[in-house]
Amino acid sequence: MTEEAVQPKVKTVKSTRSGLKFSISSILMIIFCSFLLVISTFTQLNITHLGLPADLFSGNDLKIQDYIHNFNLIPQVPAVMFITALLGRKFGLASVLIYILTGLFIMPVFALGGGLEYFKEYGFGYILAYIPAAFLTGTILKSGFTYKNIIKAILVGILTIHILGIIYMLIIAGLRHEGFMFTSGWILAQSGIKIVYDFIFSFLLVLVAKYARVILWLYM
Repeated sequence: MTEEAVQPKVKTVKSTRSGLKFSISSILMIIFCSFLLVISTFTQLNITHLGLPADLFSGNDLKIQDYIHNFNLIPQVPAVMFITALLGRKFGLASVLIYILTGLFIMPVFALGGGLEYFKEYGFGYILAYIPAAFLTGTILKSGFTYKNIIKAILVGILTIHILGIIYMLIIAGLRHEGFMFTSGWILAQSGIKIVYDFIFSFLLVLVAKYARVILWLYM
């Protein structure tokens, strides 16, 4: 068979593999990815990084260890980016929804528990924001996994989660009449340097998902 005859078939295969098909295997994959979100919720990555000490201009003698900081990252956001990149917009969104509905109605899979009372938690806005973030990220990646698209998708997804999470937090703080210092502390903890690490780990995981998708297309 000539190369010219093979090319149309290759293009046909590629076009039919633009996304996962609905099947028993894909349902199991959706559930498995929801379980990955649960695992990421209770996983902490201890990261050591350099940073300026708070008392840099205090006149005190500073040591090398004063410039070294530890940060505990809970990789939920990178997990959402990975799942969306791996499963695509539709199934990635389904996996996120299963996770949220499970936490609200079935078992306490959120970091601080679960149930409908979780709507009152400061951080629940970040979890709810996984839904539009998965949709937007999946929509952007649908047009291809170029580096430009990956960076754009991750930026949009992460900023969506953090912006909506902060807005939700401010609303809860307003309803509880909390002070500025208390609220700003929560925002800094949830959306400070964490945004940088969310982007770094999300980028790496989306690259992994880019090639893992090939295996899924072959066996599902």
